[in-house]
Amino acid sequence: MVIAPSYDEKAITILSEKKNRIILIQNDVELPQKQVRTCVNGILVQERNDKTDTKQDLKTVTITSPTSEEIEDLLFASKICKNTKSNTIVFAKNKTLISSGTGQTSRVDALLQAIEKAKTFGFDLNGAVMASDAFFPFPDCVEIAKQVGITAVIQPGGSIKDELSINYCNENKVAMVFTGTRHFKH
Repeated sequence: MVIAPSYDEKAITILSEKKNRIILIQNDVELPQKQVRTCVNGILVQERNDKTDTKQDLKTVTITSPTSEEIEDLLFASKICKNTKSNTIVFAKNKTLISSGTGQTSRVDALLQAIEKAKTFGFDLNGAVMASDAFFPFPDCVEIAKQVGITAVIQPGGSIKDELSINYCNENKVAMVFTGTRHFKH
């Protein structure tokens, strides 16, 4: 399946060569600003998350700063994280999704799920980055991430215990940036 805003005739000819390929035109659609989800005993209403993290949003909070390649990977991982069900942890390297842990009740469980997925598919996490849709209330996630080879972390910050994670990263030469924006998706 291929989806694009438009196609020229040459593109249609080439894309149509493959049997059973579906070619769709993407329409502009105005999405509602409120999202409504049903849940046990009620509903959840939340504002649509229109915020995408940019380089200008990043605040380096560790002694070690991320490299320009890590910044690109962090922003890429953050985009995936934003559009994935909370709680989520995303690993990326070279602007490629390595693995993710999603929809867990615990951020540590999401992290362990992402690590297990990476191992199952034989992906190397050395030099990869980690994104989280919410802050780390304890340093356990960055400790586990460092042990598997993560070198940089992006998260919103905002925990009253941020210093615990920052201190661990400083002691272990892991770069950490804060975005100031939580990307919960329920």
